[in-house]
Amino acid sequence: MTLTPCTDLSAARWLMDDPQPWGFQLLTVGPAGFPAYARLRFLPEPEYPGPDAADVADEVPSETEQLRTVLTVLAGHTTTPDACWFALWDGWGSDIHGSATVAPAFPPEVLDGPRLQLWGRAYYLFCGALTDFGDWGGAEMWPGQPRFAMPDPGFIWPADRAWCVANDVDPPWAGLSGSVPAVDEVVALAGVDVVRVDPERDRPGDG
Repeated sequence: MTLTPCTDLSAARWLMDDPQPWGFQLLTVGPAGFPAYARLRFLPEPEYPGPDAADVADEVPSETEQLRTVLTVLAGHTTTPDACWFALWDGWGSDIHGSATVAPAFPPEVLDGPRLQLWGRAYYLFCGALTDFGDWGGAEMWPGQPRFAMPDPGFIWPADRAWCVANDVDPPWAGLSGSVPAVDEVVALAGVDVVRVDPERDRPGDG
C-alpha cells in the first residue's frame, strides 16, 4: 500500500526532544538512549565508465535495496511493524516540488503543510506499514509517466520506538539504533556492510 502523509507531528516529538547537544549525531546516528548502535555503510556503486560497469552495477544493491534488507530484519524487532513513521527531507528539489516540466510529487496541502524541524533539516512526515517502505504515492511526473524512484526517508521508526534508522542526506551511511539483539542480527546480515558504533566514542566521520 501507499504511505499516508501526516499533518500531526506528535509522533516525532521524541526526536524533537532528543537531548543530544550536537544535531549531526541525531541526524546521522540516531536518537539517544538506545542500548546499541550501528552504521550501515552503503556499498559503493561502481565507477563509470568501464567495460564491465553494467555487469558490476547489477551485483551492487542500491542504497534503497540495502535499507530494505535491513528493515526486513528490524521488522522482527518491533511489536508495531504495521504502524511506522517515515520522515522525507524537503530539500530534494524537483524530485518532490516539481519543476516547469515535472509535476510536484504531492498536492499543495502536503507540500505547504507542517514539517518536522530538526537541526536545520525539515521533513514531511508519513505513516504506514514497514512493508510500505519506498511507496510514497508520488503523483505522475506528467500525464502517463509514473514517477521515477523517490528519495529514501531521512528517518524511519516504528510506533513502539523499538529502533530507529537515521539516514541523513550527506554521509554515505545510515545510523541504526535499537536493542542489542536487533543490532546483532543486522550486523550479521550478508550483503550489507554494518558495523557497531559507540556514539560516545566514535566520531561520525570514522569508518
